[in-house]
Order: sequence, then structure tokens, then C-alpha cells
Amino acid sequence: QVQLVESGGGLVQAGGSLRLSCAASGRFSFNIMGWYRQAPGDQRELVASITSGGSTNYADSVKGRFTISRDNAKNAVYLQMNSLKPEDTAVYYCNAVQNVFTYWGQGTQVTVSS
Repeated sequence: QVQLVESGGGLVQAGGSLRLSCAASGRFSFNIMGWYRQAPGDQRELVASITSGGSTNYADSVKGRFTISRDNAKNAVYLQMNSLKPEDTAVYYCNAVQNVFTYWGQGTQVTVSS
């Protein structure tokens, strides 16, 4: 059973920074790890992803502001969020893909005040 546990969300003023962390239980190797977010009334959207080899992909709205990284030895993925905007407010979900299986964390709230 894979569990993804997120941490690092919170309330921050516009222009501030937050760092999200996600740790996966078990001794698994994930092809892709990433972060999604969902604001009230919106669909869940990809924020950023990273392969086991280190290739990254970002949503256009966060390019240049967010940085995703991972530690394969710890089965962990991180999201450094800088220059935060009110429109970044959402629940952020950690995601991990292992072959045909997809796993989700429980979500962590990020609120950016103007």
C-alpha cells in the first residue's frame, strides 16, 4: 500500500514563498512524481511533474516561479513556490505514477492573500 504524505502548505502573502514536500511510504520506484492543484469550482490541474531521470514539466502559469525537485533515495518530491499570487490559492495534491498505477496524497491547502 502506497501512501503519499504532503506537508508545507499554509497562508502566505502575495509575493511570498512556500515549499511543499511529499514523502511516499514503501520501497517503490515511481516513474513520475508531481503536483496538481484544485481551486474551488475548478478542475484539478497539473502544476509540475518530474521523471525519475529528472526531466521536468510545468504549467505555463507557474513557469519561472515554481521549481519541482525529487529525491529518489527518499521517494520524495518537493515544490518550491516563489512569487506567489492569489490565483495560486488551491489545494495542492502530490501525485506518483508507478507503471499503470497512480497514487494521490490527501492534499494540502495553500492560500495566498492579496
